Amino acid sequence: MPNYKISYTKPLTHFLKFSFELDSLNGDSAVLELPVWRPGRYEIQNFPKRIRNLKVTDASGETLSYQKLTKSRWLVSLEGNSSIVVTYEYYAGLMDAGNSWLDDEQVYVNPVNCCLYCPEQMYNEVHLEFDLPENYRIASGLQPDGEHGLKAKSYFQLVDSPVFASAGLRTVKYEVDGIEFYVHIQGNVPQSDEILIKDFEGFTVKQLEVMNGFPAKHYHFLIQSLPYKAYHGVEHWNSTVICLGPSSNLGERELYKELLGVSSHELFHTWNVIRLRPKEMTPYDFQGENYHQTGFVTEGVTTYYGDLFLMRSGVFSLEEYLSELNKLLKRHFENEGRKHYSVADSSFDLWLDGYEPGIPGRKVSIYNEGALAALILDLSIRLKFDNEKSLDDVMRLMWQRHGEDLSGYNLEDYRQAAEDVFGDDLSLYFEEVIHGVNSLDNYLKRLLESFGLSFGLAAAEKPEERLFGLRLNEGKVVMIAPDSPAEEMLSLGDMIESVNGVALSEQFPDVQTVTLKLNRMGVSKEIRLDAGDASFFNIYRVDLKSEPNGLLKGWLEL
Repeated sequence: MPNYKISYTKPLTHFLKFSFELDSLNGDSAVLELPVWRPGRYEIQNFPKRIRNLKVTDASGETLSYQKLTKSRWLVSLEGNSSIVVTYEYYAGLMDAGNSWLDDEQVYVNPVNCCLYCPEQMYNEVHLEFDLPENYRIASGLQPDGEHGLKAKSYFQLVDSPVFASAGLRTVKYEVDGIEFYVHIQGNVPQSDEILIKDFEGFTVKQLEVMNGFPAKHYHFLIQSLPYKAYHGVEHWNSTVICLGPSSNLGERELYKELLGVSSHELFHTWNVIRLRPKEMTPYDFQGENYHQTGFVTEGVTTYYGDLFLMRSGVFSLEEYLSELNKLLKRHFENEGRKHYSVADSSFDLWLDGYEPGIPGRKVSIYNEGALAALILDLSIRLKFDNEKSLDDVMRLMWQRHGEDLSGYNLEDYRQAAEDVFGDDLSLYFEEVIHGVNSLDNYLKRLLESFGLSFGLAAAEKPEERLFGLRLNEGKVVMIAPDSPAEEMLSLGDMIESVNGVALSEQFPDVQTVTLKLNRMGVSKEIRLDAGDASFFNIYRVDLKSEPNGLLKGWLEL
């Protein structure tokens, strides 16, 4: 049975010490590997670059030789031994929801970053033991095994189970349908236990109701409430890690809404992607890209449902839900990539540039565009069946066919489930919305207005955006609208120093002609911009027309 012992001596150096014991080895050599990516973020992250001082010995402490085969694979010469001990240090110095962190207040480990494995023993039971201060308490979805120990059924479960350990953990517990849910908080969250339970229980009840139960016996929200601005969540087998900040703002509704939104999103991942997973990731290949075109399902559908469950459970008000929907629309209409690359192709290219802005207008966000694609499909089904059927039925069908047995699905399986629920051919939807770069305006207008919402064009508020087609961030040109006056004269990265002879302040003048003094790569320039007839950075937004109609009440459970 693989055993990991994790300790440290100088927490502020961020180095964790690992002792990895392997037995029942056969042959002349053994292969060791460390993942180069982690589930939940589909890009190569090269975790081995954070390892130092790797050594291998036999059970008696005699050194064994090894050869590094690739950046993430080692070949150990066994020299007649069936057991080995691998020691190394891992730099746990990156605080986000997918990495690991060590300091003088806590230990936070994502095993996928730092736990070596033998490919032949990935399905063996695993034991994890921490050397911790006596007053530290552990929080994890794994089974406890001793005071500071944990047990996993396999390596796959181990690396899908992050661990918090500290003396200051706050834990809030609630129960739904006999299933225990825990909210473990490192840092400060000002909401009382009663408020947290009311809100978390609200969206949890709704999710279990829609999906007809829950696939785990217990679930753990592992929350890092940070003193600086942060927003990140990662899903796991029966847990999630959420990093959010600044904690000083969590008493305000706006940031608390973000905590609720990411928590609802990550909980729905327990079905959608953790177990109901693309075939291309069944099982995970930790040594390279797992290409798939269905990121718009794994992340887009989940993004759509994250806020929708909050609305349908009464945790969000109608005004708050429409505000979140308008954020999706704003991101959609401001991204020129929607005209150049489909959401299916953008899913495939997650491994290329899915988590960075990329070159202007190249691709779309699978989270944002996938959520709008899910909205269109949901409202299309609801409109046809007067809310008697919905995307809920599609996801339940997908779960029954491909999730409960962990068999996985492909794009055609998703299309088949959607058509089975819709009762008709959906070729046009998949051609235009999923595989195409067609405008979604007509879909959105027809559907949203059928549900009693207005869908109208709103002009940009800032004059530099509306008149000249440039967006600024602290004086820096960060976005330029196509076919705008700015596109002719400005470059991304230009620093605007003055407008019409006046140093640039927060307020850009609302005039038809401006003279800009700017700095471009260290060279001062002066240019003139004349507003044209067109208006730029226009976006569509939704609002409630009047009293909610029957369709809207059925969709949002008003």
